[in-house]
Amino acid sequence: MTTGPPAGSRPADVLAAWASQTGNKLEVPWVAMQAYGYAELVLNQTRPQCHLKWTTLAAIAKIESNHGRHNAVLGDDGESSPRILGPVLDGTGDTQRINDTDDGVMDGDITYDRAVGAMQFIPSTWKQHEVDADNDGLKDVNDIDDAALAAGNYLCQGGRNLDLATDWWNAILSYNDVRRYAQAVFDAANDYGNRSRT
Repeated sequence: MTTGPPAGSRPADVLAAWASQTGNKLEVPWVAMQAYGYAELVLNQTRPQCHLKWTTLAAIAKIESNHGRHNAVLGDDGESSPRILGPVLDGTGDTQRINDTDDGVMDGDITYDRAVGAMQFIPSTWKQHEVDADNDGLKDVNDIDDAALAAGNYLCQGGRNLDLATDWWNAILSYNDVRRYAQAVFDAANDYGNRSRT
């Protein structure tokens, strides 16, 4: 696209046509597609050695929250309503035990942490990677624009090159250290990549 977004709009709006067409093809909300595509564009500039693709972010969001729609509605502003909270991380069932790190500010739990938002950030991890991707003056874990770019920064940390299979798998396993999770993300990313090209 040769023109930028109107004044005051989300930077990701430059991808409106691509996001609408690709999102319809993949059954992914256009606002989520914009967030993933914009995160790829930003990281191509800020961390070019990483080679992050939007398909990886879209796959993570599909597995984590159905693109911000797990028991919620993803609005045109990128916010999920109601906000998405993962299970209480108290060490029971299949959960890791993570004691509260945010005094319940993000997740409403003052005893244990819970993952928050479309990309399911643990509060302490969000604080390390939070970013305002849509230029609304807020670093909001519940906003898919901010969360997608923060997730990209997280995946790219440590000088990873996601074109390398080992670095890609290590990045996904750092996000959630469960092999079946990583395989599900791989399968979804591969599916999105293939279907987006047809």
